[in-house]
Amino acid sequence: MKEKEIKEVIISKENFAIIKARKPVKNAFANIIDNNEVTVILPQNKIKKKNIINIDKDYKLLTFNMVLDFNLVGFIARISKALASENIPIFVISAYSTDHVLIKKKYLGKAIKQLKKLGFKVGK
Repeated sequence: MKEKEIKEVIISKENFAIIKARKPVKNAFANIIDNNEVTVILPQNKIKKKNIINIDKDYKLLTFNMVLDFNLVGFIARISKALASENIPIFVISAYSTDHVLIKKKYLGKAIKQLKKLGFKVGK
């Protein structure tokens, strides 16, 4: 991240679910496949009940709308620490160039305050 780059967080309009699924879902926000399970992150209005093993609902997706360099150290640690100070649990997803955090909708107000304290512009 460059010093002069605007630090912006975009909050999803829709609510998301984190699903332990039987198989990946086409057009999901993310499919995470490891040796033990398939985790699917997608908007709640796209859930197919027959694919669900376990589900956790009512998340907002926060996207850090900036390109993060692979050599950047401590970016998520700063965010995690700020949110943890308010007892806000997070689910982190890293993409090639940026990071995303899922937080329960009920914590959104407190999360926005903490991110603004870190200097982020928060938009919806």
